[in-house]
Amino acid sequence: MRDHDREKRSQDRQDMCADWLKEPIAPEHFCPRLAYRTIFISDTHLGTPGCNADLLYDFLRSVDCDTLYLVGDIIDGWRLKKGWYWPPRHNDVVRTVLKLAQKGTRVVFVPGNHDELFRDYVGLSLGGIEIVGEEVHHTADGRRLLVLHGDQFDGVVVYHKWLAVLGDHAYTALLKLNRWVNLARKLFGKPYWSLSAYLKLKVKNAVSYIGEFERVVADEAARRGVDGVVCGHIHHAEIRRIGDITYYNDGDWVESCTALIEHFDGSMQILNWAERKAGQAASDTARETGPASTVPAGARA
Repeated sequence: MRDHDREKRSQDRQDMCADWLKEPIAPEHFCPRLAYRTIFISDTHLGTPGCNADLLYDFLRSVDCDTLYLVGDIIDGWRLKKGWYWPPRHNDVVRTVLKLAQKGTRVVFVPGNHDELFRDYVGLSLGGIEIVGEEVHHTADGRRLLVLHGDQFDGVVVYHKWLAVLGDHAYTALLKLNRWVNLARKLFGKPYWSLSAYLKLKVKNAVSYIGEFERVVADEAARRGVDGVVCGHIHHAEIRRIGDITYYNDGDWVESCTALIEHFDGSMQILNWAERKAGQAASDTARETGPASTVPAGARA
């Protein structure tokens, strides 16, 4: 019965999207929800100053989906142990997720290493949110995707946790610098930009680490006999083919502000919400200012 209800909700959302396309242009202040079959997000790190909670809250209020996967490191238990940080916007994010679950969206939480305390509750449902160790997701076009956080394939986390904690300190310091950089950019009307993500892709060892992580995760997916794998952990959104496996990483909401989305036909893409909001802001500005007025050459002083 639940599968039947979910299929009906999915069809209703598709019909709603079709209706939106038929309707005349809506007032400028109105923006209909973006409807997807499945959304995957991870590494939001609620409980830390580095979490882009405003963008995350805006994203969650702007989308609708049949299934929402929370692919680990949603709440940063490591940081909260050292000092409580929980501004109102973080509460708003949690309430929005709970509201999605109450309204019929299937919400699946796969704990990561930063919220590993929830691994003690695998198999339970809290507030309508299913907690699982991992999941096999079936796409609309019939593919099977292994969904897991990915920290179990990170040698630093598994074998040298003290080194991972040390790295977390350095990463947190970089994120603080990132906040100041973006405050300055905001003053000059510039969109969000991640200094930490930029530096990560410029450091040879970091690039090598990312490539090795992707290969190991893809190898495990191949061993399991699935068609692809969805993970998070390394804060690097990616879709690429590795052998017979399609590797998906949904990114994060600390650096890139990305989500992995599945459309109703089973196709997948990375949605960069920071870039999308910047594009919308630019379009709004252009619409408000209108075309530049032309002044005849003879009229110029």
